Amino acid sequence: MSKKVLAVYFTQSGQLEQIIHEFTRPLSDSGDITVEKVRIEPQKKFPFPWTSPTFFDAMPESVDGVPAELENFSFKESKYDLIIFGYQPWFLSPSIPMSSLAQHPGFIAVAKDTPLVTISGCRNMWINAQEKLKRHFKSAGTLLKGNIALVDKHNNYASLITIFYWMLTGKKDRKWGVFPRPGVLDEDIAGASVFGETVKKHLLADDWDGLQPALVQQKGVDVKYSLMFIERKAGKIFKIWSKIIHGKKNRAAWLVGFKYYLLIALCIAAPIILTVDAIFFKPFLGKRIKKQKAYYEGVTLES
Repeated sequence: MSKKVLAVYFTQSGQLEQIIHEFTRPLSDSGDITVEKVRIEPQKKFPFPWTSPTFFDAMPESVDGVPAELENFSFKESKYDLIIFGYQPWFLSPSIPMSSLAQHPGFIAVAKDTPLVTISGCRNMWINAQEKLKRHFKSAGTLLKGNIALVDKHNNYASLITIFYWMLTGKKDRKWGVFPRPGVLDEDIAGASVFGETVKKHLLADDWDGLQPALVQQKGVDVKYSLMFIERKAGKIFKIWSKIIHGKKNRAAWLVGFKYYLLIALCIAAPIILTVDAIFFKPFLGKRIKKQKAYYEGVTLES
């Protein structure tokens, strides 16, 4: 009997749509699998390219996981053998449209007791977003079996400049002819088919237990210590900012304050904190770091 796969995603720039296409290609090409793709759209649009005010205005609701109204969507089947959940992190959280989908009764009804694989395309930080999705999926009774995180592999500070260039202009070229092209590399997008092939094998075998270890071995996820360290701390700080900003009459002014805080934190504070950690703490925490990295590379949820 043919296996039925549902792939859901939201994209602004089109990058995630390319990733989903390449990732699902081995499944679609198989005569034993049918793939249904559904692009999710919010009622409140998030036009691309962004403006700086509209981008930062999405921060509090992204961080707090406040669900937004979605355009009507439907699925052809009431039950699938696998769901592929494609998303982008916004402010170290799932994007508002995909966070809203994860909490939507229509999606939960289909996803309950169903194996699910997440795949994300982002600059380089996805850990907090994935943890939030793990909690949504656990609450919905969804069976998270795999995760792939495709990232911009360029230098952290170079990619910070190029991602804002891309987000605010819509141009995916080399800024000033000097910086690298923003986003996930074209070869990495094309290479998503390798992970799709691995998922296909486990789907056809009805054997999910070894999927995530296989994806980790293929570098489908690769946790970098410095990014993990910064993201764990930044996630807590973002929650504080979101609580402060929610309900403020002068929300726009607070968001400007957050924007400049973020730039200072990323460009000045983070390098100092990482240097102090590298000298005084990291050398003595090898076992703890190894355990943390293994956890974030996996699909289980800490209790």
